[in-house]
Amino acid sequence: MVKEDVKQVLHRIVILGSSGGNLRSHGGSDPARLIADTKKQIDAAGFILDDVQFVGAESSMDGISASTPAELWELRQGAPVVSASGTLEEVNAKARERDRQIAARVRAGDISGLILMSCDPDDTNSQAIAAAALKGIPVVGTGGTSIAKAQSLGANVVASSGTTGTNSATRAVANVSGLAKALGVKYRPVLGSSSAGGAAQDEAAWRRISIRGIMVGSIPAFICLALVLALSKIPVLGALTDVFDLLIASLPIVVAAVAARKISGLDEVGLVAGAVAGILAAPGGLLGGLVAGILSGLLAAFLIKWTLASHFPATTANIVTGALGGLIPGLVVYYLLAPFTALLGEWVKTAIEWALDVSPLLAGALAGLAMWPSIIGGVYHSVILPLVLLEMGQKGHSFFGAIDMVALVMTSLGITLANVVRPRTSGERALAGSGAAVNFFFGTFVESSYPFMFGDKKIFATALLAATAGGMAVGATGVEASAYLPAFLAPFISTNAVGLVLAMLTSFAIAFALTFATNTIHLKQSKQNAADRSDA
Repeated sequence: MVKEDVKQVLHRIVILGSSGGNLRSHGGSDPARLIADTKKQIDAAGFILDDVQFVGAESSMDGISASTPAELWELRQGAPVVSASGTLEEVNAKARERDRQIAARVRAGDISGLILMSCDPDDTNSQAIAAAALKGIPVVGTGGTSIAKAQSLGANVVASSGTTGTNSATRAVANVSGLAKALGVKYRPVLGSSSAGGAAQDEAAWRRISIRGIMVGSIPAFICLALVLALSKIPVLGALTDVFDLLIASLPIVVAAVAARKISGLDEVGLVAGAVAGILAAPGGLLGGLVAGILSGLLAAFLIKWTLASHFPATTANIVTGALGGLIPGLVVYYLLAPFTALLGEWVKTAIEWALDVSPLLAGALAGLAMWPSIIGGVYHSVILPLVLLEMGQKGHSFFGAIDMVALVMTSLGITLANVVRPRTSGERALAGSGAAVNFFFGTFVESSYPFMFGDKKIFATALLAATAGGMAVGATGVEASAYLPAFLAPFISTNAVGLVLAMLTSFAIAFALTFATNTIHLKQSKQNAADRSDA
């Protein structure tokens, strides 16, 4: 008995279109991302993106001329690439040839569906659409006029939507949802990032919750706050105090927007939902914004899938997601959680102040000592950084911000600069020099000292000692500052410039002197060992 082989149906999809008029301001100006977002959803449905014919112009197609610079995008080895460039007239000539080739493949039965993006049924896409109409394959897409024209030509348009209020990611979900339904394929949209170099993965939204990522993404707003605070202390710029107060009040919105965008995987839609939630959660302080943003991201991810599965038009799905995804979590925090999050933030602030009141030297020493183990152990961004930002969100400066600058940045600067002045090898000088420059001029990249700390236990001990001593100086002077600032600028942002300079010099001097001494001893020992081997 011979068993018949069951051949798995592989649905091959082709993208046709252009940067369009309205589409250009909704993702059409970035064809690579537009195509990549669509391919991710095609992959998630188990389809194959077989080909692309996309004309991208430097300006909107609504007011264009034959001489407008343009590019023709195609698919090569699974990635969108520019295959031709020149004037729109020249690119259109190439596009017509590609249209003819794609039409032949549609007529041959190799293509299962088309995705149209502001296509041109009368010219550069006429043959492919005519072939699709002949074969009756499902067609989906965006672009009101072009989709209507394609339908009038007999194309089997199974799903269409406008571009207003959408982005490339949500339109991709809507388009592939339509194709999946027409082809009888189960499809679960993929939101957020896909696995590197592999097929798109349907990652649950809650898995994208990362306090570390949210806080790191919000840092620019806090640095802005610190700069405004410093400028407001200049007599002629005293009016900036009102700006500072406004920024303080707005920080929950920033954190909520960043959180919702990351968790929802919806870019602009997630940002809008998070901003709405953050506005309502502002009375709950920074923690209120964080909670609202997380809830907003989770709800937005659910709503976009539910609305599109329920056959909402893409524009409506985006509006519902952005509005309700922000409003509902915002109201929950506003009416139920804000008092508790605000109180928790005060407790954290009070606990830090209490520790400093009890023993400022001990508190500073312990905080300084903990910095290197926390960053090496991977808990800095989920524990220390939130404390820095929480303090800054309440008063514009932070005890832990000063500790960060002193214990990490200045200690690293001391270690790296010592290896510039007294390196063990010539190669170490260049490595240390670039690290020292970043430490001093940008107040970051403390990892530049890792090669020296991990290469010699004495240097590691030096880092801990310098950080502890600098932390004690911070506690003794009562200074508060901001992290992630250039070393030469940090004192001007602090509550006590003299105190911060003293603390910074303490960590730097110890780290530099002990590293210099350790390297000197190492070089002498190496020289002596070489001499002993020569004598032997």
